[in-house]
Amino acid sequence: MKTIAKHWQRIAVTLIPLVFALLHAIGLAPIGVLQRLDDIVYDARLRATMPGTLDERIVIVDIDEKSLAEVGRFPWGRNKLAHLTDVLFDQQKIALLGFDIVFAEPDDSSGLSRLGELARKEFKDQAGFAERVRQLQPELDYDAVFAKALETRPVVLGYYFTSDGDGRTAGNLPAPVMSKEDLKGRSVSAFAWTGYGANIGVLANAAPLAGHFNPIADGDGVVRSLPLLAEYKGQYYESLALAMFRRLVGSPTVGAGFSDEQWLSRNYQGLDRILLKEGKSALAIPVDKHIATLVPYRGPGGAKGGSFRYISAADVLAGRLPPASLKDKIVLVGTTAPGLLDLRVTPVGEVYPGVESHASLISGWLDAKVTLKPDYAMGYDVFILLFAGLLLAVGLPLLSAPRAVILSVGVLVFVTGLNMWLYISYGLVMPLAAAGVMTLTAFALNMSYGYFVETRSKRELANLFGTYVPPELVDEMVKDPDSYSMKATSRELTVMFCDMRGFTKMSEHMEPTKLQELLTGVFSNLTSLIRANRGTIDKYMGDCVMAFWGAPVETADHAHLAVKSAMEMAHAVRDINLDHRARGLPDIGIGIGLNTGTMCVGDMGSNIRRAYTVIGDAVNLGSRLEGLCKVYGVDIVVSETTRKMAPEFAWQELDRVRVKGKEQAVAIFWPMAPAGQLGEASSTELKTWVSFVKAYRAQNWDQADVLLINLMRMNAKKFLYQLYAERVASMRLLPFDPEWDGATNFVTK
Repeated sequence: MKTIAKHWQRIAVTLIPLVFALLHAIGLAPIGVLQRLDDIVYDARLRATMPGTLDERIVIVDIDEKSLAEVGRFPWGRNKLAHLTDVLFDQQKIALLGFDIVFAEPDDSSGLSRLGELARKEFKDQAGFAERVRQLQPELDYDAVFAKALETRPVVLGYYFTSDGDGRTAGNLPAPVMSKEDLKGRSVSAFAWTGYGANIGVLANAAPLAGHFNPIADGDGVVRSLPLLAEYKGQYYESLALAMFRRLVGSPTVGAGFSDEQWLSRNYQGLDRILLKEGKSALAIPVDKHIATLVPYRGPGGAKGGSFRYISAADVLAGRLPPASLKDKIVLVGTTAPGLLDLRVTPVGEVYPGVESHASLISGWLDAKVTLKPDYAMGYDVFILLFAGLLLAVGLPLLSAPRAVILSVGVLVFVTGLNMWLYISYGLVMPLAAAGVMTLTAFALNMSYGYFVETRSKRELANLFGTYVPPELVDEMVKDPDSYSMKATSRELTVMFCDMRGFTKMSEHMEPTKLQELLTGVFSNLTSLIRANRGTIDKYMGDCVMAFWGAPVETADHAHLAVKSAMEMAHAVRDINLDHRARGLPDIGIGIGLNTGTMCVGDMGSNIRRAYTVIGDAVNLGSRLEGLCKVYGVDIVVSETTRKMAPEFAWQELDRVRVKGKEQAVAIFWPMAPAGQLGEASSTELKTWVSFVKAYRAQNWDQADVLLINLMRMNAKKFLYQLYAERVASMRLLPFDPEWDGATNFVTK
């Protein structure tokens, strides 16, 4: 308690974002940015979890640009829609047809009304003309033709509601599926409308099942949900998707479902599901407080989106589909042509066909995969905010900066993970933005409060290490200063010794200033490569550079970075020599030794001069390996431990050696190239070399000679092969030694 009291000011500062987040959550002071952020989170979560696969059960017959070009501008004569309906049912054998189109006005495109007027007026004395018009009426009454095509077939028409203030209506509404009496006196905030545009009587009578297709756009204009029931004059009317789904499952009746959770107040009025009742059984569809549901979009919209199969209406009318290719499919007729204004902004696309929203909803119901933002989402948000906010307010002031980060990240991961788990496992869409922003803001305020203390410790660390390690590593270290000290520790590291060849000879023939300029230029190039690969420069010793990887900043792939750096340095020397030749300067060479092992790293030296360096047996071996470069005619010699930790390269084993001061022989290697970049010729050469090494160590000198001849044909200038040719020639003179381990002993450094 004393510790908490000591930090009460920081605790109070940390509680500030919690207060604002709670006011937003309970609706007293809504923050628009947080609502928008919740929408963004929902959209991202939806895109990350949507199946993105084709639903073969549902097909969209599209009145697209191709259809308008072939058939003509829309609306078409309803004789064409009748033909479309006949083809889909008679030839294609579909199971259900839904129209995401309203037919609110009679179709006069056939000219029948004009012919009737002529028969009554201008040609009333010509009985034959009037009779002919009467004979043509069944053929030219396109509404009747369309109505006949709809009769007795599983068809669902579409219509829309309006709230234009005038209460204008058109066409015939279908029968409501529920009334206010079914709500048992409860107040339900369904979307209410004052007008509608429905289908003309002859079509409504022929296909009495219909559903509204009104979308609901959120404040940012994005359509995320569709109302399943809409209220008009105290009656409730179903949506197009719900009407089609009901028809698919046997046309059950619609009822209201209220929460039976015991922990809810008796005054709770929420309708949390609608029931599709048939006999004693009922299928529940979850809904929010507006009797709407989130659309479970399957993927990007349109024919290229891959969620549903799109077929051009022109292809259906022209009979270009194989018979029964749509057998037992659910078909929705809709439009994607831009001029027909049925394109929406959705979480999965800014130009999304409205018809596909209904298809996605039906698909989700068929798969029993729906999502919902429940009425109790506010209570959940408040609980999470209190839990996370109080934990951060008490915990952050008491922790160091790294642990405060861990706590904040842990809280953020917990609330995000819980949110995702509820979404994936139960389809519940819970608020996340307030808790996330509150967590980040609480952390930022807490860290800002302790800014001067934190920066002081960071400055001390920079002053301590700045003279020993590269500045870029110091920048990384100051992010977590408590994790670093100058105290010596034993760690697995990789050490490099790089020596410049021919430096002594050059120093005898070059002026000191020229030599200094040359040496500075070479070391600058090599040092930049070491630092670029996160290496720590230990020291410069005349014409030698010593560096190591893995400290003070721990690096898991320190061996890989050291080998990569060595190969880049060898390549850089070749480029430097090209420049030297052009300038009349002598060529240089380098020898690099690499070893990985346990070393003591820390602040070493005397009271007069100290350095951050490495010592140990593994360091000594790295120095010995550098000296072997001249023996084997290569620029890099790597120990077996380094090779094992850097499998990303193609390696040529040079020998097994026993260096001065070491009783146990170690294998040494030369990195030929990054794995996968070894040419065919080099790969063949390496395979032949492996066979030679086996023959050499088995003391099979005849086979070794043959393999060496092949190797020299492949690469005549390689010094390594000449070296082993001499060894084989001399060892052939010795008797077979069963105790020989194939190692070469070196008695000098």
